[in-house]
Formats: sequence, structure tokens, C-alpha cells
Amino acid sequence: MIETAPRPAGSQARPQLTTTRGAALYIGALLGPGLLLLPGLAVAAAGPASVLAWLALLALSALFAVVFAAFGLRFPSAGGVIGYVTAGLDARAGLAAGWSFLAGVVAGAPVVCLIGAGYVTQLTGGGQLARAGVAALLLLVLLALARGGLRTSALAQLLLVGLLVGVVTVAVAGTAGSIRAANWAPFAPHGWFAVAHAAAILMLSFVGWEAVAPLTTAFADPVRQLTRVVAIALAVTSVLYLGLAVVTVGVLGPGAATIVPLADLLQRAIGAAGPATAAVAAVVLTLGSVNAYVNGGAAMARHLTHPAGPGRDARPGPGFLAAIAVSGLLLIGLYGLGAVNPAALVAIPTTLFLVVYLGAMLSAVRVLRGPARWAAVPAAAAVTVMLACCGSALALPALVAALVIGRQAAARRRLGQPGERAQLLARHHQVAHAQQRGDRLPAGGDELQQ
Repeated sequence: MIETAPRPAGSQARPQLTTTRGAALYIGALLGPGLLLLPGLAVAAAGPASVLAWLALLALSALFAVVFAAFGLRFPSAGGVIGYVTAGLDARAGLAAGWSFLAGVVAGAPVVCLIGAGYVTQLTGGGQLARAGVAALLLLVLLALARGGLRTSALAQLLLVGLLVGVVTVAVAGTAGSIRAANWAPFAPHGWFAVAHAAAILMLSFVGWEAVAPLTTAFADPVRQLTRVVAIALAVTSVLYLGLAVVTVGVLGPGAATIVPLADLLQRAIGAAGPATAAVAAVVLTLGSVNAYVNGGAAMARHLTHPAGPGRDARPGPGFLAAIAVSGLLLIGLYGLGAVNPAALVAIPTTLFLVVYLGAMLSAVRVLRGPARWAAVPAAAAVTVMLACCGSALALPALVAALVIGRQAAARRRLGQPGERAQLLARHHQVAHAQQRGDRLPAGGDELQQ
């Protein structure tokens, strides 16, 4: 589950977050229904060597965790990835990161719906067109519920993550004894560069490491507790991800390159009830995840369009929901007609999130010091390599950046000064700097915090 809504400066109350709850929230931000699809796509891209992509991304995750934890400690009021990119680059880059993240959330919603639909049609029967129809229905129902005020609470999100962990654990534990050595050969049937391509596909399951940063001010002892939270989250995700990757290849063999790998694993683990269990879990996870995507994305959209303060209505606006519906139905329709494959659909939000992470890592190189700065250097290089594997999907972040630059240039021409949003983000960053140093807030800083 991806936490997309930035936290306003000064919104944190007294420190009250325990290490256990912090770790649960962090794990909840990392895990999502992508685990139901991505292992099969990674095997299709790189064969058994896709396990190396999982290992590389877990190592990269440790670097991300170090960098974003340092951001949270140094800039506790920066407001998430927008503020972090702004801190080391500029306000325009921060806006581009924010809009890219929002576009990734919008593009991710139909992908999650297709994951749920794939497990439903695996149980009920039906081809690609039927799968697209189920996904479109799921998307429209969820958008209608979101407009009606449905929200996924933090507890509900944690319960959904618990469901995912339970299903994956049953699949891994129940099939581990069926691993066959023959399924690992040939190890790299598509060459070694395919491992990088598989990593770019899998990256969607590793987005969420930035979510820990806004939590730092809620810890009584941020440095000690944050270290433990990161260690717990990394350990849990490593066990789950590697366990699922190994059994997907070792148990399913040539049949691992499927969009419903968990259904096949559960069928081997618990028998005929496996596909039905996987379908129910997939639908429930789809409902919770897309609802969190929509509400979190709406909060980010309000922050980007009205940075001075939240709107009166906390529900997603009709314009935002219409944008998700149009783009989502278009992508689902293209999939149903066979114009795009699942890997291409996954590449859209993944590329946008990778651009955001690249901006954050480059910013970290400029403004952070010590281990966090050194962690950001290889992390930026790794993200760049994965972006190079995204192909035509790179046009999307380029379009977002062009729109942001054009909008800001138009605002400067009208006003003869930097655009209003850029001013507010830069001012927000000044307040964060002053708070960190213990200085007096700049003029207007108190109002900005509110």
C-alpha cells in the first residue's frame, strides 16, 4: 500500500508512535497486491535469474530506507517526497516529483483492478476480454464508493496487509517441499541484462520506502526507534519476497510465467480451494488498495493544486475521479483488446515512481551528509539503470515535467515572479530548515505551518 498523501507541517501531535506500530505502518506502506502478479512477470522477463532481481532490489531497499530516514530526521516538516526533492534541487523539481507521484497513483489503480480480475477469471473462466470487463467493473464500483465517502482506515489497511502476508505465507510454506532443482535450468534463458528488466518490473513492489520519513516526528526516540523499524520492515519484506520468488520458480517451473502465480501455488498448497482462496484475497486486496490509492491520490492532488491548505470536502473531487476513470478504462480497454500486455501496464506507474525516487536520491546527494549521502549515490545509479529498461514509458515522466515547467513559466510571465505553488513550496522548505536549526521562523512561517 502506498502512502501518497503528504503530511502538512506541524500536523504531528506529541510523540506517541511505538516501534511495533511504526514497523506495522511501514510494512503496510510497502506490501500490496503487486505481489499477486509481479513474480510471474519477472519470471517471464528473466527466467529463474529473476531471483537475482529480487535480491538486488532488497539491497537497494536498504539504501532507500537509509536515505528517506535521514530526510525525515533532517527535514521533519518537509511534507514528503515533494519537500525532499525541493530541498536539494528546486521548487520546480519538487512539483514535477509530486505530479509524477500522483500520475503513478492514477496509473496504478487500473493495474491493481486487473490483478484482482485476473484471479477472478482464473476461477470462473474467461479470457483476456472477460478479465478486462471484470477490472473495469471493479474500477467503476470503487470510484463510485470513493465519491460516496468510503475511506480505508489505517487499521483496515493493516488488516489487508495481514491478509496478504497470511496468503503468501501459506503459499510459500505449503509448497516449499515441492521445489525441484530441474526448474532452475536454464538459469538465465534471456541473458543477464534481462535481470535489470525484471528489476524494473518488480520495482512496483518496492515503492513505499519514502513513507517512513513523515513518521519520524511521531517517535519518542526517532534515531533508535527508526533504526529498529527499518530493520524489522526490511527483514519481513526480505523473507516474504525471497520466499515467494524462490517457490514461484522452484515449484512452478516453466509455468511460473503467469499473471496468477499465487493461485497456482495455493492450489498445490491447499488443493482445490486454492484458486478460490486466491480469488477472494485478490478481490479484497483490490478493494482496499484502490480505495487507498484514490483517497491518497486525492489528498496529494489537493496539496498540489491548493498548497495553502486543504479543501473543505475531504472526498475525492469529481474531476479527479473522472481522470482516474478515463485513464483507467482506456488502459484496461487496451489490455482487453490485446494492444498492451501486463508488463507494459506495470511499466507506466513504475516509471513514474522511479523518476520520483531518482529526484529524491539526487537531492539527497546534495543536502544530506554521512552514510545517507553515500547510500544515495549507488541508489541513484541503480534507479537510472532501471529507468533505462523502461523504454517508451519514459515519455510519461517527460510529459509531466514539460507540463509543470510550462505551467510555471506561464505563471511567471503573468505575475513577473515565480509561480504561487513554487513560492509556497520554497517557503515550506525555509520553515523546515529553520525548525531543524532551531532558528526563528521566517516571516509568515507560523501561518504556513498551519
